[in-house]
Amino acid sequence: MSVQSLTVRYFAGARAAAGTPAEAVELDKPSTVDEVLELLRERHGTRLRTVLPACSFLLDGVAVRDRAVTVPPGAELDVLPPFAGG
Repeated sequence: MSVQSLTVRYFAGARAAAGTPAEAVELDKPSTVDEVLELLRERHGTRLRTVLPACSFLLDGVAVRDRAVTVPPGAELDVLPPFAGG
């Protein structure tokens, strides 16, 4: 069984909640975006759990519309909370 890795990048409030701007995540099996998010919830606890429901996600630069999509090896997953603008 080969280990797959991906990079998770956090922005704005998600960065504060995770306590890091980015991290490498190793997966022991092909995983969906939902499964990766659950791993991140377990890893970072309550603060990130609170932020994630409001976030949108990009997988290799493409908006994630279906969280059941499988994450390819070496992918980048961006965690984007809502941004205030003006």
